[in-house]
Amino acid sequence: MDQKKAGVLLSYGQTVLSTMISLVYTPVMLRLLGQSEYGLYTLVNGFISNLSLMSFGLGSAYVRYYSRYDASGGEDGVAKINGMFMIIFLVIAAMSLVVGGVLVANVHNIFAAKLTPAEIETARVLMALLVINIAVSFPCSVFTSYITAKERFFFQRMISMIRTVLNPIVMLPLLLMGMGSVALVVVTLVLSVVTDVSSIWFSFRKLGMRFTFGKFDFKLLREMGGFSFFIFLNMIIDQINWTVDTTILGIVSGTAATAIYGVGSQLHRYYMTISTSISGVFVPQINRLVARGESDNALTQLFTRVGRIQFMLLMLVLTGFIFVGEPFIEAWGGGEYEGAYPIALLLMAPVTIPLIQNLGIEIQRAKNKHQFRSKVYFFMALFNVAISIPLGIRWGGFGCAMGTGISMIACNGFVMNWYYHRYIGLDMKYFWTNILRIVPSLVPPALLGCLALRLHTFAGYGGVVLFALPYCVVYAASVYLLAMNESEKDLVRAMGRKLRRA
Repeated sequence: MDQKKAGVLLSYGQTVLSTMISLVYTPVMLRLLGQSEYGLYTLVNGFISNLSLMSFGLGSAYVRYYSRYDASGGEDGVAKINGMFMIIFLVIAAMSLVVGGVLVANVHNIFAAKLTPAEIETARVLMALLVINIAVSFPCSVFTSYITAKERFFFQRMISMIRTVLNPIVMLPLLLMGMGSVALVVVTLVLSVVTDVSSIWFSFRKLGMRFTFGKFDFKLLREMGGFSFFIFLNMIIDQINWTVDTTILGIVSGTAATAIYGVGSQLHRYYMTISTSISGVFVPQINRLVARGESDNALTQLFTRVGRIQFMLLMLVLTGFIFVGEPFIEAWGGGEYEGAYPIALLLMAPVTIPLIQNLGIEIQRAKNKHQFRSKVYFFMALFNVAISIPLGIRWGGFGCAMGTGISMIACNGFVMNWYYHRYIGLDMKYFWTNILRIVPSLVPPALLGCLALRLHTFAGYGGVVLFALPYCVVYAASVYLLAMNESEKDLVRAMGRKLRRA
């Protein structure tokens, strides 16, 4: 429990830290790179990230099979699983190098329509470095999954925070030396290697991780393949949903439109981390609850409790961004990125529903009932592509974001909630009743926001901070008094007592 609490607190600490660093670092980075080169980096990074699909969903299966073999075979059983996963991911790493090499050799044929000869050569270097980074990550993921299964969240979050701090410290001198987008990828590669080496050291030295490379169990591989296939399908779909827009824009509009969309998408990714920071530490617990045969009511209670906390935090960010998101982007990225504001809103608002329900994904996997979600997301991805292409041609990044938002609402807002209630055993009426009880507490801060905008024009970082401080105070007081139940208030009071003692 201490590891879980530390993991959650450090996750939010990392989110706050990375946001603060971005306020200072990102504007400098955007100006040093220029809109065109940042767009090129966003385009290539999104394209090569598709290679991560070659894990075939097996990474998400590790915790499930670790729990099974830890219970039945102890350390010997876990060592067998470790060896099997390592062999699989070494093979995948080799395959990714081959596929990536083919892509690097054909970069001219892929992007020739909208990129200049100089941009194509830069894209070739970026692609080669990103391919190496992804290939190295595959075998190293066995160690990070092992640490997660052991619930050693403190170490993982501390490493992530250190990496967050080191990234701009190392990056800025290289950008000032004129290395451009290549510097972004070089630093990413170096920090990834350092992080992976740290995880390997911790796994062997502190956790006593063992590997057994004996006779390869093809029967177990087939079982794992059956479990992982739909996770893999869902990975493909997620990759399509979150990279198709930049790919479409790179083809039909060029690097400038891609750069503007990239800024909006980056803010959307920050928004998502607020939710995933807390849900990630509950994965082992959910697998234990399902393995012990706990009632669906216990899962519903956990699902709802975490969802309420996520909703309160997300609404603070989303409503605040609605009021001062535009001046924030202009101060953060520059006036040429003002078009990122509606793009960010169109991505952030619809994704709120799956973000407050992302524990449901782990519950589906623990029950081995995740196949339906993959099928639904497959058709959602096709729908997203089908409507994003004409919308992107017509309205650029705004149209692409609109297509993604529409598909997300249709899939997560309706279909998946029906499935959770009908087949997973989660009481979604109870869930949404408890979520909607929070909504009235949003009215006082919303009224404050509207009144503030009528009385004053907020501009620059100073204006955003001037708005944000009283807004956060009013929001926190309103949610505490009007929305929180006694257990949630006890949690806040306990955190307050700890802060006073510190």
